[in-house]
Amino acid sequence: MGHIAREEWDAHYGDGKSFRPLGDTERALLHALVPAPDGGGRALDVGCGQGELARHLAADGYEVDAVDHAPAALRFAAAAQPPAPDRTPASAGVRFVRCDIENDALDDLRAAYDLITLRLSLAFLRDRTRVLNRLRERLRPGGALAVITPLADSVPDDRREIVLDEAEIALLTAGWRSVERRDAEGLVVLVLRTPVCEPVAYGNKGRPSPHALTGAGVVVTDAAGRVLLGHSVRGRWELPGGKNDADESFTEAAVRELAEETGLRAEPGDARLLAILMDSTHGIPRLTAAVRVTAFTGEPVVREPQLIRRWEWHEVHDLPALASGLFTPSAHVLDTVWPGLLPDLPPVHRHPVV
Repeated sequence: MGHIAREEWDAHYGDGKSFRPLGDTERALLHALVPAPDGGGRALDVGCGQGELARHLAADGYEVDAVDHAPAALRFAAAAQPPAPDRTPASAGVRFVRCDIENDALDDLRAAYDLITLRLSLAFLRDRTRVLNRLRERLRPGGALAVITPLADSVPDDRREIVLDEAEIALLTAGWRSVERRDAEGLVVLVLRTPVCEPVAYGNKGRPSPHALTGAGVVVTDAAGRVLLGHSVRGRWELPGGKNDADESFTEAAVRELAEETGLRAEPGDARLLAILMDSTHGIPRLTAAVRVTAFTGEPVVREPQLIRRWEWHEVHDLPALASGLFTPSAHVLDTVWPGLLPDLPPVHRHPVV
């Protein structure tokens, strides 16, 4: 959307330019949907420009704070304000305030309003969700936020940045218990009441494309301190481990894979995550969790002969000269447990878990 600097706005109004005048249909809708409370009310007009809407609200019985961050706009607005003796009895007048509603402190605004209006201005705010959250905190109970905006399909393509489309309107109206929508000669008038504050909901995007390999490598040692390695059908030695299932932690995957591949049983509490290792294979990111299992029961047996030919306990000091070589992720996991043991390792990003 079209965020515009204060200097540009000031030049816009200084050149005598304005925006679409407030129409009779808008006036009638505002009078019907958000009338001033009996005895008068207080309104805040955000992005008031030359003050036309603010003066209408004042004539309708509101005491109005009208804010804009363009000094030229406020000069025009103040000049058009009738002097106090000429105001209608119902009018409480307008107080014009220079304020960048998005970036300035809101100290000059009042604590509570019955009505807050944004006419043809919301689309120009970059952080509109944050701004509206701060504004709705200033609504009195039963107060209303009124937004008037063109629809995207009502303007040429090169001006779409100054309007709200249906997706933006849906985002705007989310979080309000009451939403009234009316048409005003090509403009949409939205009146929002009773903000709802509920715990944030969580969700996902669509089904993602596969992007990375993730899994765990398990270091388990016997009573003599020897480490268990399997000789794979690919001809290299590797640690127990494998890919983690959906909704499965790395330590849960380590315990499950250890049992499925070797028959050794370990409790989840005996599996400790030491680090996350990241490298790549065939252009695909690969994440390997280095997991240390400190207690287990059973003896290693080949449970998946299509993957592993046999399991053996190895002396740790033999690993730097191990014939047949090591599966790279297993080597990185071993180097996590015994740093500096293995020479000339391929590069890896190591993220220790404290």
